[in-house]
Amino acid sequence: MGCASCSTAVGDDGQVLGCKNNGGCSTGGCNKMNVFDWLSDMEGPGQYLFDIVEIRFKNGRKEFFRNSNDLALTTGDAVVVDVPNGHHVGHVSLQGELVRLQMKKKAVKDDDEIKAIYRIASQKDLDKFRDVKKREMPTLYRTRQIIDDLKLDMKLTDIEYQADNTKATFYYSADDRVDFRELIKLLAAEFKIRVEMRQISLRQEAGRLGGIGSCGRELCCSTWMGEFKSVSTQAARYQNLSLNPSKLSGQCGRLKCCLNYELDTYMDALKDIPELNKPLETQKGLAKLQKTDIFRKIMWFGYDNENTWYPLDVKRVNEILEMNKKGKKPVTLAEDIVEEVVDDGGLNSDLVAMDKKFSKGKSKSKNKNKRNKKRNFSNKNNNRNKGNRPNNKKNNN
Repeated sequence: MGCASCSTAVGDDGQVLGCKNNGGCSTGGCNKMNVFDWLSDMEGPGQYLFDIVEIRFKNGRKEFFRNSNDLALTTGDAVVVDVPNGHHVGHVSLQGELVRLQMKKKAVKDDDEIKAIYRIASQKDLDKFRDVKKREMPTLYRTRQIIDDLKLDMKLTDIEYQADNTKATFYYSADDRVDFRELIKLLAAEFKIRVEMRQISLRQEAGRLGGIGSCGRELCCSTWMGEFKSVSTQAARYQNLSLNPSKLSGQCGRLKCCLNYELDTYMDALKDIPELNKPLETQKGLAKLQKTDIFRKIMWFGYDNENTWYPLDVKRVNEILEMNKKGKKPVTLAEDIVEEVVDDGGLNSDLVAMDKKFSKGKSKSKNKNKRNKKRNFSNKNNNRNKGNRPNNKKNNN
């Protein structure tokens, strides 16, 4: 989402100016570290309005200022604020009760140390501030040359000029302590300004520079993250991620902040997963844990002499662990006792029984046929014998 003014604001050279993250946008979609004021349409009790306002400066840096002059401010308005030894121009990012919550979250006290807002910035203030900002890039390149000449072990990241053109803040990162006293003298003499050196961490450096992460979206540290929590490799271990530094590291060179996003969910799911300090003991051999599906609560085990993995639910794994504690070993991962095999003639025992039954009937019929044949044969022989006998009656006649 872009500004409504980005397509209309054109400079003297005919190029579209745009806000370049240094101006208010009517839609609020192209500013760094935007905050959605979800209490803006709600009426508070009475007419009292919290008089402290959150002001955003270059690259999402935010501070709190008091609206002591009761100015009618709107989110995105450019204002002139009080800073030590001068004034600066920022933009209103948040006001109302949400500012009170932000101050409580960041442990900022509501006392006299909070500076005041002078006025709403005029066009003259904005033009002067735009001219001052044009000095930042040449100053950055020249300062890096001076750092190389002095052979200082530091990395200059960004420069922010104050709107009154009297002071510049140099943001740098370094692994060790740097003696930059000589550098400050050279910078003050060459640019005719007061110099402030501010060391930032690598995560803050990535947030100020911005970029696109491996997920394809803008870096969280440059869009919405204001505080950085420590990230350890334990977060990757709990989520069963491979400890590959190239995949787990962000653009800052440190572990990705997003490793902490789902850590609490994994920690809750891991409460039901048993801890295995050694393989499961079975009569078939030792079964080692190969893989764990935390959310489905399924654990895969495999034997050393096999390439097959056997999935077991958490309940079954706990049963095997209890058996191993008592000195017992299940036969396999899936069975505890091997059932005695009874020779019932195979899977189709009923068919086998019917075959035997009919085979007996066939044998009986065959025996009957043999008996009948024997009887017929004996009858034929008897008849023949009768035919060979002399007819006594005829002979007598």
